[in-house]
Amino acid sequence: MTQIQPALFVPHGAPTFALRPGAAGAALSALAGSLPLPRAIVIVSAHWDTAVPTVGFAERPETIYDFWGFPEELYAIRYPATGCPEASEEVVAAIKAAGLPVATDSGRGLDHGAWIPLRLMFPDAEVPVIPLSIQSRGGPQKAYELGRALAPLTEKGFLVIASGNLTHNLRDYQMAARSGGQTPGYVRQFTNWLADNLHARNIDVLLDYRQQAPGGAQAHPSDEHLLPLYVALGAGGENAEASRFHAGIDDYVIAMDAYSFLPKKGG
Repeated sequence: MTQIQPALFVPHGAPTFALRPGAAGAALSALAGSLPLPRAIVIVSAHWDTAVPTVGFAERPETIYDFWGFPEELYAIRYPATGCPEASEEVVAAIKAAGLPVATDSGRGLDHGAWIPLRLMFPDAEVPVIPLSIQSRGGPQKAYELGRALAPLTEKGFLVIASGNLTHNLRDYQMAARSGGQTPGYVRQFTNWLADNLHARNIDVLLDYRQQAPGGAQAHPSDEHLLPLYVALGAGGENAEASRFHAGIDDYVIAMDAYSFLPKKGG
């Protein structure tokens, strides 16, 4: 019998997270080690943004270096993932079954939002990987709907990993770095607000975060790095419990919190 997989929201931080994974990296590795081996991984990265949900079909997705000006050793890293066209077809079918539009891409590789956490969690690249895009123009509601479309796959051994960051204001990072590195108050206020509302499953409140959360718009001048959280929330299924398995801040303003979503036992 196939064991149900959780849906995960994980941080990918700055590209240097690959070189200095620290406590967040250790938490991702430990969590992955506690799971039954997935049949396939659906990886949703904040850095692949399309008009409609798009499923990757590459049989050997390339490692994409979608960043500039970082240490040379980053550009030497390869994540030797394999794809699985049959599993990709199942992802397409699940999205269609939910009444959502869907497209395919036979050449899409893994951007740093995908390969950095995957490398920390599955360093041997033993599980097939299927990239899936976000739709920033759709906001939290559409991201949540996409996640709900994926929920049936978790019962078939698919592990949904959605990769972003709970705060992502690069202008504030630059200011903090220049001024000596003080974390703005909104970073913890916003992540604590998310934790409280995720625990209580206040879905409508969470979807309206820009109006209701303290520091919501400052934490995310644009939505794309938070949208993977809503994908994971939806993919966890009805009445899923949110478990925060890491909390922390890197680079002054980048929240590195990570969540697992699983249906309540007996729920």
